[in-house]
Amino acid sequence: MKVLLICGSPRREGNTFIALSEIKNRLESQGIEAEIVSIGTKPARGCIACAQCKAKGGNRCVFDDDICNRINEKMASADALVVGSPVYYGQPNGTVLSLLQRMFYSAGELYRNKPAAAVAVCRRGGATAALQTLNMPFQIMNMPVVTSQYWNIVYGREEGQARLDTEGMQTMRTLADNMAYLLKAIDGKPWPEREPSQPMHFIR
Repeated sequence: MKVLLICGSPRREGNTFIALSEIKNRLESQGIEAEIVSIGTKPARGCIACAQCKAKGGNRCVFDDDICNRINEKMASADALVVGSPVYYGQPNGTVLSLLQRMFYSAGELYRNKPAAAVAVCRRGGATAALQTLNMPFQIMNMPVVTSQYWNIVYGREEGQARLDTEGMQTMRTLADNMAYLLKAIDGKPWPEREPSQPMHFIR
């Protein structure tokens, strides 16, 4: 089993990376492979609703000049997903949101039914709003949302301060424990058969 962790911070080894590393180390201690992918500092496109990914297929966004398709490729062999982001103005990093929207739209079948969790890292406030935003697409994709002993939040401003948040670090370890338990519990078991989708618009 493998968990893909997306570090949505431009700081390569900042507090978001530290939080995700705590999860990664705990997962690996339980025999579950884990990989952290950092989005880095390069720009990422937003979705332009061209729907070319649907027309062409292949679980790829038509724009191939950023990290989106690379993440999709990695998700093909992963069993679960964790997305971590710093909090900017009470919201996740905008680059993370742009990537998530394109990832799920272009390659939804690679994510559907796989357990997922979000992690928000902040200096002081706005973490719960950012966490709720990150969790929203998981529910649409039938991804079981993995919880912890508290909201998945870590505090720290300057690089390295996240390690001083002892409760936050424990929350990350508990999250990893819950993720490992869920993955092992559902390993090899079929998901319920879904009803055909019945989308509708409110304006007819």
